[in-house]
Amino acid sequence: MQERKLAVVDLSRGKVTTRTIPKSWRKGFLGGRGINSYLLYNLIEKGTDPFSPRNALVLGVGLLGGTLAPSSCRFNASALSPETGLLGDSNCGGFFGPELRYAGFDHLILRGRAKRPSYVNIQDGEIEIRDGREYWGMDTYDVQKALRKDLGDVESLVCGVAGENKVRFACLRNGVKNAAGRCGLGAVMGSKNVKAVVASGTDGIKVEHPQEMLELVQDIKNYLMDSKITPILGSMGTPLLYEVSNAIGAIRTKNSQLNAWSDSLNAEELEKYVEKMISCSSCFMHCRHRNTFNGEGPEYTAVGLLGANLGLEDYPDVIKLNNTCNELGLDISSSGSILSWAFELYERGIIDKKLTGQELRFGDSELADELLHKIAGREGFGDVLAESSRAVKKFGPESKDYLIAVKGLPQSDPHDVRYIKAFALGIATASRGADHLRSRPTLEIFFRLPLEVKEKIYGKGITADPTSYEGKERAVCFSDNIFATIDSVGICKFICHGFNSPHFLGYEHFSKLLHAVTGMRYREKELENIGKRIIDTERMFNFKHGMTAKDDTLPKRYFDDPMTMKVSKGHKIDRKSFQKMKKRYYKLRNWDEKGRVKKQRVKEIESYGGLQ
Repeated sequence: MQERKLAVVDLSRGKVTTRTIPKSWRKGFLGGRGINSYLLYNLIEKGTDPFSPRNALVLGVGLLGGTLAPSSCRFNASALSPETGLLGDSNCGGFFGPELRYAGFDHLILRGRAKRPSYVNIQDGEIEIRDGREYWGMDTYDVQKALRKDLGDVESLVCGVAGENKVRFACLRNGVKNAAGRCGLGAVMGSKNVKAVVASGTDGIKVEHPQEMLELVQDIKNYLMDSKITPILGSMGTPLLYEVSNAIGAIRTKNSQLNAWSDSLNAEELEKYVEKMISCSSCFMHCRHRNTFNGEGPEYTAVGLLGANLGLEDYPDVIKLNNTCNELGLDISSSGSILSWAFELYERGIIDKKLTGQELRFGDSELADELLHKIAGREGFGDVLAESSRAVKKFGPESKDYLIAVKGLPQSDPHDVRYIKAFALGIATASRGADHLRSRPTLEIFFRLPLEVKEKIYGKGITADPTSYEGKERAVCFSDNIFATIDSVGICKFICHGFNSPHFLGYEHFSKLLHAVTGMRYREKELENIGKRIIDTERMFNFKHGMTAKDDTLPKRYFDDPMTMKVSKGHKIDRKSFQKMKKRYYKLRNWDEKGRVKKQRVKEIESYGGLQ
C-alpha cells in the first residue's frame, strides 16, 4: 500500500515533524474520523481548556479520499470542543480533503499557538508556517479569494471573523458552502492564531489495482443512478426533506414551541432562487444549490433552523441568513438554535432589554441578521450569544429549561424528535451532542418499509412503528456503526446505506473499494467492527473529559411538553420508557450500566499505540 503520512505542526515553536501512519491504525480505524478520534484520545489531557495551546486541531482525510471512488472527498476536523468541552468533530466535503492528500498528507495536527496571525501552507510534501496578518479580519469568502490570488490554484480551509473572535460555534469553511460546521472548530483555529490551512499538490494517489478500481467505480455509478432517489437529490437537494417532515408535524418551529410551519418553505419554492446545482469533488449527485444571492445553499438544516425555527416564511430571508452565516464562519445549526432560544426567553420575560439592548422577536429577518453580525464580532448582546449553550450562566438557571441541546451542543436536526423515538435516542447518545449526522436512522420515518426489510437491516426486535420505544436501540446502533465507518473511508453519507436509502452503498461496496485502492482486504464484518471501535474510542474520550451517563439525555421540553400539531399531536418522550431504551442501547453496545466502555475494551483500543 502507498505510504501515507501524518504531519504535526507545532505552532508555538515553529516546528514541523512528519511520520508514516502505521498500518495497524489503518486496520483499526481506517482514516478520517476514525484516526482523528484515536489521535484526540491520546493527545489531549484531561482538564485542557479548549482555547489553550494544549488543545489540538486534527484534520484527517478518509482512506478513499481523492480517488475515483464516488463522493470520496470527505475529511474530518477534530478537537476538544469549545462549545461542549467534549468531543469536537465535524465532517466536511468540497475540494480541500483531496488536495491535502495530493499535497502529501492524510492527517495534519496543529498544536500550540502561533505568536502572530499566521497560515499553514502545504505544497507537495513541504509545510511552512507563514505570516497571515494581511488576511486577518477577512470573511471566509474574501480570504479564500485572496489566498488564490497570492498563491495560485490552492484549496484552503479557513476560519471567518467568528473564528478569530473565538465564537464558540464558529466553523471552518472550504469553498462557498462546505463547512466543518459543528462544535466550534473555527474558534479552535482562531485561538491558535491561524487563519487558514492551505493545500496544493501534484502528487497522485497510487491505486493498487487500477483496472479493478475503474470497473468497480463504473458499476457503482450505474447502481446509484438506478435509484429513484438519486435524480431527486440531484434536482432538489436536501430541502426536499422539509415538506416530508412538515407533513407529519415534525419540524422544530419557534424553538420547538410548535412542530409545523409554512408550506412556503417547501423545496419547489426554493427553485425560484436557484441558479444551478453543483457538486463536491468526485461527486455526480450535484445536490448543492448555487443561489441567486451570491452564495450556496440553503440545505435542509438551514431551511429548518434559520426558517421555521426563527418564525420566517420567505425563502429570500432564509437564503440571506444562510449566506451571512457562511460569510462570517458561523455554524448554521447552532446559530438558528441559539437565536430561537434567546427569542423565546425574551418573550417569556426571562431576559429583557437590560441584557439584550433591544426587543427580540420571532419573524424578523433583519434582527436575526444583525444579531449574527454581533455574534461574530462579539459585540454587545452578541458577546453573550457567542457563548452558545454556556449563556445559561448569564440568562439564569430557568433558561436551561428552554434550551434545545444535548451535552451543550444545540440540536442540528430540524426534526422534532418527540414523535420519532429512534431519532430521540440517537441525539441523546451521539458522541458530539444533539446531532443527526452521527446516528440518524432515516429509514425509520421516510420510507414505508415492510417489517421484514427493516429486520434485515437492523436486526430482530425492531418495530415498524416509529413512535414505539421497542427495538430503537438496534436502529441507532446500526446507524452509529455504519456512519462512523463511512466518515473514516471518506465517502459522503448521501450515497450510503441507511442515510437516504436502504439500497445505497454499504460495507460490501466499501470492502471492494478499499481493496482496489489499498490492496488491503477488509471483510464486511471487520468494517462494522471498526465502526464499533470508533464509537467506543469517542466514548472513552468523552468520559475522560467529564461526561457521564446523565449527559445522555434530552431537552426538558421533549419530556414535558406534548407536540401540538398534525399527526404528531400529543407525542412527547416518556422518561421511564426513554431510560429503558437507553439501558438497552448500552447493553447492545457492550458498555456497562453507567454507559462506560469496559476495561478490557479500553486496553484493546489503547494497544494500538499513541503518537510518539
